Amino acid sequence: MAVTAPRTTNVPTLPAHPDPDTDRVLDSGLLHELSYAFGGPFHFLLPHRFDANLAAFRTALGDAGVEGLVYYAKKANKAAIWMERCAVHQAGVDVAGVGELREALGHGVRGENIVVTGPAKSDELLRLALLQGCLVAVDALDELDMLITLALTGAVRQARLLLRRLPPTQPHSRFGMNTGELETALDRCVRAGDAVRMEGFSFHLSGYATQPRTDLAAELVEWCLKARVVGLQADRISIGGGFAVDYSPADQWYTFLAKQHPEHYHAHKTFHSGDFYPYHSPVAGADALRTILASVPEGGQTSLAERLQETGTLLLMEPGRALLAGAGSTVFSIQGLKERDGYRIATVDGTSLSLSEQWFNSEYLPDPELVTPTGRSRGTGIHPTCVGGASCLESDMVTWRKIPLPARPRVGDLLVYPNTAGYQMDSNESPFHDLPLPPKVVLDRLDDRPRWRLDRRTAY
Repeated sequence: MAVTAPRTTNVPTLPAHPDPDTDRVLDSGLLHELSYAFGGPFHFLLPHRFDANLAAFRTALGDAGVEGLVYYAKKANKAAIWMERCAVHQAGVDVAGVGELREALGHGVRGENIVVTGPAKSDELLRLALLQGCLVAVDALDELDMLITLALTGAVRQARLLLRRLPPTQPHSRFGMNTGELETALDRCVRAGDAVRMEGFSFHLSGYATQPRTDLAAELVEWCLKARVVGLQADRISIGGGFAVDYSPADQWYTFLAKQHPEHYHAHKTFHSGDFYPYHSPVAGADALRTILASVPEGGQTSLAERLQETGTLLLMEPGRALLAGAGSTVFSIQGLKERDGYRIATVDGTSLSLSEQWFNSEYLPDPELVTPTGRSRGTGIHPTCVGGASCLESDMVTWRKIPLPARPRVGDLLVYPNTAGYQMDSNESPFHDLPLPPKVVLDRLDDRPRWRLDRRTAY
């Protein structure tokens, strides 16, 4: 005899912020048609949200009276549509490999608007970046030597570069150069003469706190002033990414953290709250940039914005997730259900590799929406349901947590995970079991009948 899931209020929930754009898609009837057509999970993308996020960052710069450039960190999502939007808006793109660089160039982004980051860049990547006039964030002295050698041996243009600073507050980071190495790098740039154009400094800083970014940015300004004394251009700094996204309301987030317990997860899976992404952030996206610019660096007397203005220093940044906030969701179809002691296991038509935080011993927490063939489920019950993938691995759980769905799920219903465009869609994807990677659907118009097309990237 089937066990009916208990209706209890003790199962923690984490609803996402209301999103009218996503709701229109969920209520349109389109998703079940696409699920039938693709025969598996898929993602839908909302390019107008990317445009709005980019505009918000630029407005924050303008309001602070700071000149700067925004580079989209391509690793956050590999869909072609984001490159296309960057090309249209003359925005920059941050890439870390030859494949990403070719994709950006191939979708209309000019080389001069591309910054090449990442550690230990290959000769091929440096050569291509040099030929296309890209800005290179140099991470180590041997990398600098290679770039200078390439520039001195028949290159048709100068090597444009930033020198990456090892954060003094994160001395064990594998990114960047310490003080002595930076001193050596500056000397080598001077000796390279016209072969290089040393445009400034950058850093990679883990975490999402704003004050450390203000402090380190101010230090980079001082490095720029030092480099100018010896004849280098040094007129810009890059503060990288680390702009948080606010997924859920504060009260819901803190209540969830206080209530969540191993019994709320399939197989009593244990997660430590410190391993979760901060799904609520009081300062997020472009507002985090505003805070960074308005803050006074440690030991300073004026705001970072004022320091940038008075020294004529441009500010570069490389947000990924923050430019994709609200820009897409992931859709799975339920293809099987099992009853357990007081909850259900829903098996969907994809794997956790399509939506996973398991690299970080964590999982994606915002509640998915249950969408039936007649529309979003609006029941008043609570039906705890965890979500398993279609593979034969015990660890293939899309969601270990017993999600308090508002109605009893059925085979053929959809689970739509909200706001997944930033990293969640494809950073861990793999064609395991020969399952195809989920396609991406671009929604160019939202109304009673959304207009859709497949993303133009030829392969995933």
